[in-house]
Amino acid sequence: QVQLVESGGGLVQPGGSLRLSCAASRSIISIVHMGWYRQAPGKQRELVAGISNGGNTNYLDSVKGRFTISRDNAKNTVYLQMNSLKPEDTAVYYCRLVSGGGLYWGQGTQVTVSS
Repeated sequence: QVQLVESGGGLVQPGGSLRLSCAASRSIISIVHMGWYRQAPGKQRELVAGISNGGNTNYLDSVKGRFTISRDNAKNTVYLQMNSLKPEDTAVYYCRLVSGGGLYWGQGTQVTVSS
């Protein structure tokens, strides 16, 4: 069973930055897609950013230009650099990995943007 371990969440002031990391517990072959989702209280979970095996990326419109997703294939790790954070970015952030062997979710990490 693969576990995804997330880190990097926390409390930050508006305009600040955070970098989230998500590492798989073991090497995974045939990774198809890795992505970051978020869920705010009372709202549905939404895709924030994704990156395909070929390196193609896609972003939620509201985070374009502020967030950057990247991956380190050798480490089976995906990152989310979040800059110019806004209070509306407050949510629990989850990473997701899709491979030929299945779909996996991380446990979530809280990001709170507040002064």
